[in-house]
Amino acid sequence: MLADSHCHLQMGGDADALIERAQLSGVTRFLVPGTTLDDSLAAVELAASRDGVWAAVGVHPHEAKDFDPARDGAAFERLARSPKVVAIGEIGLDFHYDHSPRERQLEVLDWMLDCAERLRLPVLLHNRESGAEMLARLARRGPRENAGVFHSFTEDADYGREAIALGYLVSYSGMITFRAAENIRASAAELPLDRMLVETDTPYLAPVPHRGQPCEPAFVVETAKKLAEVKGVSFEAVAASTTANFGRLFGA
Repeated sequence: MLADSHCHLQMGGDADALIERAQLSGVTRFLVPGTTLDDSLAAVELAASRDGVWAAVGVHPHEAKDFDPARDGAAFERLARSPKVVAIGEIGLDFHYDHSPRERQLEVLDWMLDCAERLRLPVLLHNRESGAEMLARLARRGPRENAGVFHSFTEDADYGREAIALGYLVSYSGMITFRAAENIRASAAELPLDRMLVETDTPYLAPVPHRGQPCEPAFVVETAKKLAEVKGVSFEAVAASTTANFGRLFGA
């Protein structure tokens, strides 16, 4: 059995068909993150009516420019208290595209981290070309048990060890199968399996041999296979460990 720790099932397509295909492939648990208030509501509604599906609520750094904590914070926190919400995310920093001003990204990230601490929820972190700033901000807050996960982890092993010391897991997406992603495979080889998750980031980042297709949760099997190869362990060991880690982090 596998758990897809990050799949945007609300972003178009037939969610039930995607779930059914994944279940036939042995994927039994799904975490659906939000990227805006409306998108987070869609994730909550999707999870509410389906077994094995949980939601996270968050504002993606691309969308941070449209989130005002003073105006939107109370509504966000009410949504975060919904029964099947198990994390705050997808939140973080993206200094590659800078679709939102960096100052606003930092403001919204800090507010979201505060919210997660108030509600005792883990976070799902987006981190692109912002690694030093992200780690510095988290380090200032200090370690926290079940703090969250670096989604679609692309940093090196030393960075991963620092994140793990602060209470975070690292999650590998289909990028680990990409031919040019030796850096990702190198970090996965060194970091401990008991601090890892696997994900698809549906509908993005489809793994080999599905490159060029919309990604879907069934494809997390390919990510787990590659992770097993990199770690030199069995597929069953990766499935058992990452699924157990999912359960411990999200209580799901």
